[in-house]
Amino acid sequence: MQRPALSIVVPCYNEAACLDQLHARVSAAARASVGEDFELVFINDGSKDDSWGVMQRLSAADPHLVAINLSRNHGHQLALTAGLDLCSGAQILIIDADLQDPPELLVDMRRAMVEQQADVVYAVRRKREGESLFKKATAAAFYRLLDRVTDTAIPLDTGDFRLMSRRALDAFLSLPEQARFIRGMVAWVGFRQVPFVYDRAERFAGETNYPLGKMIRLALDAVTGFSTTPLRLASHLGLWLTAASLLLFLYIAIGFFTGSAVAGWTSTMLVVVLLGAFQMFVLGMIGEYLGRLYVESKRRPLYLVADVAGPVKGRATLGYRFADDEAEVPGE
Repeated sequence: MQRPALSIVVPCYNEAACLDQLHARVSAAARASVGEDFELVFINDGSKDDSWGVMQRLSAADPHLVAINLSRNHGHQLALTAGLDLCSGAQILIIDADLQDPPELLVDMRRAMVEQQADVVYAVRRKREGESLFKKATAAAFYRLLDRVTDTAIPLDTGDFRLMSRRALDAFLSLPEQARFIRGMVAWVGFRQVPFVYDRAERFAGETNYPLGKMIRLALDAVTGFSTTPLRLASHLGLWLTAASLLLFLYIAIGFFTGSAVAGWTSTMLVVVLLGAFQMFVLGMIGEYLGRLYVESKRRPLYLVADVAGPVKGRATLGYRFADDEAEVPGE
């Protein structure tokens, strides 16, 4: 079966209010770029609203649209992985459903890919409209901290909004880890990757699906997935604490021989509390890594697909299962 020129992959969670406008805008952007030679892949990540019903309605009216309904909420990164597994285009645009990332930039991103002979064009946020000062500040701090501690160079101020070639996507799909930080994984596969600067718009409708708790979890996945710096932190701080202990011993010895009073319970308890806190921090970081090793060792599918609406042009070779694997898949 001939591969379409373009796939647009959109993970969705509680986005019923955005889907009609999203479908209209991404369809118009695709037609402006490649005519009718495209497919849209919407993934319903266990939404609690009527997102799946809207997707079914849109898919029934548009032969370009494939809607995937996951068996439950697997999280943004795994839902996006599901769409990337199941898409079949020669080029793949990743975009979120909230329309903060304008799909109309597709034409310029494809031009940049051709002119710069790139396999990945990643969008860099110049402005972030409609976001709180706290979110902007924490996001900026996170990306810069990540740049300092990770072993892979991950571009600053980028999300998952990007255009990829098929060979870059196939390389990405060969990475099997469960705790996924996709923008870091795409950076890891290499090939030529170029930035595309844009202004991020305000969310079209609804509320953010990335509250503080999910942002922290994503940050942990990013750090533990791409850096061993937290584990090395224990040995580095251990050396500093050893040096501090020698200085403290020297201070106590001088006080003993000179007859000066040595600090009592207050200083003792301060040292005990500081050392205890440091030990618990190190144990917690080791636990994070061990927990991820435990999850990886079980080798469960990354996600389960419950339903498909629209023609699936091909099924992925790894990473997922249909909930009823004996069922006939539309389009096969």
